[in-house]
Amino acid sequence: MLKKDIKVPNIGEFKDVEIIEVLIKKGQKIKKNDPLITIESDKSSVEIPSSDDGTVISLNVKIGDKVSEGDKIIEIEREKDIGVRELPKNQPPKEIKKKEVIRNNESENVILKDFSTKASASPKVRKFARELGIDINRVSGSERQGRVIESDVKLFIANKSDKNFEDQNTTKEKIEQEYSHSEFGKVDIKDIPRVKKLSSKYLMNSWTKIPHVTNHDEADITELEEFRSSLKDIYTGERKKITPLAFIVKALTASLKKFPNFNTSIDDIENGKMTVKQYYHVGIAVDTPHGLMVPKLRNADNKNISLISTELKKISQQCRDLKIDKKELFGGSMTITSLGGIGGSFFTPIINFPEVAILGVGRAEKKQVFIDGKFVTRTMLPLSLSYDHRIIDGAEAARFNNDLKENLGKNFAYKLAV
Repeated sequence: MLKKDIKVPNIGEFKDVEIIEVLIKKGQKIKKNDPLITIESDKSSVEIPSSDDGTVISLNVKIGDKVSEGDKIIEIEREKDIGVRELPKNQPPKEIKKKEVIRNNESENVILKDFSTKASASPKVRKFARELGIDINRVSGSERQGRVIESDVKLFIANKSDKNFEDQNTTKEKIEQEYSHSEFGKVDIKDIPRVKKLSSKYLMNSWTKIPHVTNHDEADITELEEFRSSLKDIYTGERKKITPLAFIVKALTASLKKFPNFNTSIDDIENGKMTVKQYYHVGIAVDTPHGLMVPKLRNADNKNISLISTELKKISQQCRDLKIDKKELFGGSMTITSLGGIGGSFFTPIINFPEVAILGVGRAEKKQVFIDGKFVTRTMLPLSLSYDHRIIDGAEAARFNNDLKENLGKNFAYKLAV
């Protein structure tokens, strides 16, 4: 029986590089050029391939180990020295079992992927999957010999109805507590408010189904605040109270017109289709004693600041009184959730499915900002933009934020055409 050590080959200037993935296991048959481990330096990630065919009989490394050229990775029994077991005559090959799963609410037969095998993918794709919390071995590759590419990972995320993914993520298995809360003191048992119970399934659906990314930025609203504070009723001369949220709604609507991808919904990603909305209905997260509700301010693009402010008060009160029509909680373009009246700066708002983005707004505060060679006091508004990475990339999100900041900046009156 011939055995052979597979060692780390010449990998250039890499030395004492950390192993971030072990792609094989003891007893596994491998072929020449099959990836064995993935190493990662400050500059890049690299897969180390096998130099020969065979069966792994010992594994000499683990995740977290540091390796250099010449270090032993595995020991194999060479393929040509292993007896090939033949199937008995007249015995047909095993049929690949099919299992029924639910996909997009329709029943269909699909071939289950064997998750015991290691997926073939580049280090870049593996890193992309890891950052999204996806086991790449569960992803079916669309390239030659089942190689997984980035679009396969995105499709896997979108297709939450995959049976094996559901088993992993939507299991109803309850985590048992070792001790009861009452063992540590007096407790009360209360009912969860109905609105929170209803919204919980939508929140879970959004968080598990949508690959969230959040961009944080600040908008200079110094001139906007000065203008807002100077507003007076033309008949009574009294100060007119208009919340900053009314201006933010108007600014957001202007940016949605310029960046239509933010005003979409993904309804048929498998067939490469998305719905581009030609209306501008902005959702407003309203804090009520019953839980969070998100009514829609319809046709915000056709309303001035004063009318938007009036309608914001109206729909907010309807939610608090539970008099809002259920239909008014659906059919939005994009949602704004503001903590400005309470406090806080940056956070990660959860996208309101089936929308593809949400804007979180913190409390504005005065800061020293370096402008034209000197520090000046400016009123800065924290913005947290969460978006669906399947349809919006980071560069587009950054441009959207920049446009939104311009709409709220010193030329806001011109930008918003108030």
